[in-house]
Amino acid sequence: MKYKVLVVFLLLMSTLVGCGSNPVQDDLITYINDSLPALAEQELEAIELYESVSGPNYIDDETMYYTIFDEVIPKYGDFIDDLEKIEVKTDELNEIHELYIEAANLQNSAFLTIITALEEQDSEKINEANGKLTDARKMIRDYQKKLSTLAEENDVEIE
Repeated sequence: MKYKVLVVFLLLMSTLVGCGSNPVQDDLITYINDSLPALAEQELEAIELYESVSGPNYIDDETMYYTIFDEVIPKYGDFIDDLEKIEVKTDELNEIHELYIEAANLQNSAFLTIITALEEQDSEKINEANGKLTDARKMIRDYQKKLSTLAEENDVEIE
């Protein structure tokens, strides 16, 4: 008889513990541990390819064009597709995740604008693309700051 009481008590306690969970915390943990790591690799690979032909690594327009057209844009497009497939369960995290998607799309738009600028040899389009890249970097920093704040508010540590 005591055994049945103990089992019922343990079942009741496990149910009560479950009731006290934080859905934002759970969503953040899944997002940070399961969703982001694979995407970070994809994004880094595309950005490193872009950086290999831009700024101090610039060689010539043709090298830049074919690297961005053949490698950066397809890889970054795959990254965006995978980013958009992530499903979050809470409104708080969804708002932040949408900011990341918007920043990624803006950065991709910059890559496409660079292609057009190189095809047309249009320096104004290069300036436009650089502005988009700057805005996208600001948005990504904003995303990171908001994600960190949400994590802090929900007792989730980001390493």
